[in-house]
Amino acid sequence: MGNGALAGFLRSCDRQVAIRATLAIGRTKKKAGIPLLAARAGDPDVGLRAISIYGLGLIGGIPSTQPVLHALLRDRSGAVQVAALDATDRLETAHMLSVTQERRAGRRVRELLGVGDVIVRGRAATTLEAFHGSAFSQDVVGTLARAYARESDSYVRWHIVWTLFRAYAKRAPAETLQSALHDKSEVVRIEAVRAFGRRGDNTAIALIQPLTNDSSWRVQEQTLEAINALQGKPATAHLKAIPPEVHTPAPQSDRFASLPALPRTVSSAKPQKPSPDAIDTTPAIDPATIALMTGPAKGLHPRVRLVTTKGNIYVELFPEWAPLTVENFLNLTASGYYDNNRWFRIVPDFVVQTGDPKGDGNGDAGYTIPAEENPIEQNSYIISMGMNYTDPPNAHAIRDSAGTQFYITLSPQLHLDRDFTVFGRVIGGTDVLGRLIESDTIIRAERIPDSP
Repeated sequence: MGNGALAGFLRSCDRQVAIRATLAIGRTKKKAGIPLLAARAGDPDVGLRAISIYGLGLIGGIPSTQPVLHALLRDRSGAVQVAALDATDRLETAHMLSVTQERRAGRRVRELLGVGDVIVRGRAATTLEAFHGSAFSQDVVGTLARAYARESDSYVRWHIVWTLFRAYAKRAPAETLQSALHDKSEVVRIEAVRAFGRRGDNTAIALIQPLTNDSSWRVQEQTLEAINALQGKPATAHLKAIPPEVHTPAPQSDRFASLPALPRTVSSAKPQKPSPDAIDTTPAIDPATIALMTGPAKGLHPRVRLVTTKGNIYVELFPEWAPLTVENFLNLTASGYYDNNRWFRIVPDFVVQTGDPKGDGNGDAGYTIPAEENPIEQNSYIISMGMNYTDPPNAHAIRDSAGTQFYITLSPQLHLDRDFTVFGRVIGGTDVLGRLIESDTIIRAERIPDSP
């Protein structure tokens, strides 16, 4: 943006160029981009408005608060509301809102829990996590509990209980969490168990103990972890063996087994950083609707098969949202870089991680790629790039430090949305994820024909 190129692209008559430039300006995180994006925040084009508001949230800072709050309070587009919720979350987390702004924003977010669209309701619920330190946080707890009691959609329910777990576990009504333990959604049950594990009251062990026999292996794993926490035992940081109490998922039929692998050029040469000139811009970003703001674009998407020692995992990639990340991943796949990589980090009900030929979490290809933040949630079975961290006690992810390591979420990890680059999702082989342990490897990574 320093030479004005992005500002020029922002004024392009080509809508796709303008949208991509808008997102790119947000990703620079430079304050000089705020007036550029604020000028587009009222654009008649819904997609440009949505991406402008999302970009303002990425940049942050007090000057971003006014256009973001205006969109949150007044815009009736669902896509813009989603963007405004994400931006509000970032601004409140960074303590950028004044007391008055915080109250207005908090009131509006709670109102959005009652709108018709389930995605907006779910995103509103998780945005309330950021208000846990506000003067009205106890009111938020009551709002969430009432919303859960009346909510019929499982997507919204798990967002509500996730927020209670993350920010209000000790203050959430016990009856709400007890009800969630029996929810028909396994993800709601996971979040409820997590919340009880965080409350610190070991009398809750009797409440959650029955879920060690839950029909879901993910619920079983999280229940064991919660019981450990309540007993003062450390969390499992590395899964070396499947606990005998966990009934791993049975192998499922492989619906992509017949798809041929595309040719590879396996090389022993050191992988090279991907060139921006090679990225795939075929899937167009058009965030004019809620679905397109929060998910993949229409059209073909590249797919990769990870052949592991426990079975095949299939991922679909999102070059529209993370073009350089996808190009990097496909280059590494084609070169054979991921072949024989160990799953060096498996944390129950959190992530499985690989992409380091050394197998200890300290290896890479000797280069890094820029972050490509986007509005895709870190829901269950999402693939994202790993990053380096600063040292404790205030450890945090180092932006632009991704290279070759990636992880797949085992359950929703929405707190990672603020920093990590989502670049795809698992579309087959979720059962395999439930059987992996840290001695397992990727035998071969190969591209298969794109999704229809």
